Amino acid sequence: MTNTTSTSTSSSTPTWTGMVPVDDTALAVTDSGGSGTPVIYLNGQFATQGYWRRVIAELGPDWRHITYDERARGRRSGRSADYSFKAAVHDVDAVLDARGVDRALVVGWSYGAFVAAHWASRNPDRTIGAVLVDGAQPHDWLTDEMEQGIRKVFRRLQWLMVPLRVTGLTPRMTALEMAECNIEVGKLARERELGPVMDRITVPTRYVLASGTSFGSKGDGQEMIRASVPAVAERNPHITIHAKVASNHGAILRKDFRAIAEAIRGVAG
Repeated sequence: MTNTTSTSTSSSTPTWTGMVPVDDTALAVTDSGGSGTPVIYLNGQFATQGYWRRVIAELGPDWRHITYDERARGRRSGRSADYSFKAAVHDVDAVLDARGVDRALVVGWSYGAFVAAHWASRNPDRTIGAVLVDGAQPHDWLTDEMEQGIRKVFRRLQWLMVPLRVTGLTPRMTALEMAECNIEVGKLARERELGPVMDRITVPTRYVLASGTSFGSKGDGQEMIRASVPAVAERNPHITIHAKVASNHGAILRKDFRAIAEAIRGVAG
């Protein structure tokens, strides 16, 4: 574990920013330190840890906030030969272990909500609770036609994304790698795949749902996906819908950070 910044505080754990080695790469991690409840934030598929700044500010310093950029995301996390969902779930363990955290509250948005749900279902002894922000909704939305469409879209956008890589706004991944990540999560979202995962969750879990469309969605498709959540909550008493907010999928962390922070407080008790 490479330490690039370490600042002492009056609390038991100092603030820390650095690189955490994992497999064939290293992840850029920020740990606010302190003695509060550890919260680990899991990003959208191509997003970065900076997206959580409003949620973190709303919760304040009484919590221990841990954020990181996934493989090839942001400006510092390294490239890898493995961008699979399995690797993304494994990276949660790697970050928590590197920071010496035995139990944490997991909060995930979009793709990160899928990671949070899988991690919570597999690690009940390490999970204080989970907040799933407009993701991890069992629904069979991926078709063969959509698979081909996803690959086509990312090929077309490749020319635009390449110059933005140095800024951290787009991942250092090829168009095919990004497309396959999207397709994989579509397969994982299928009811027969995700439904049993949600049913196995035994820790307090709350959904915060957005409204309207998201990038790449059409018509009422996104709302149809969200409509699967009440059945999840009905089957599993550990899962509740905390709120359905007015902002859309892309804006929810920016506009409805208070609702997300409230859900985190509720899960922590």
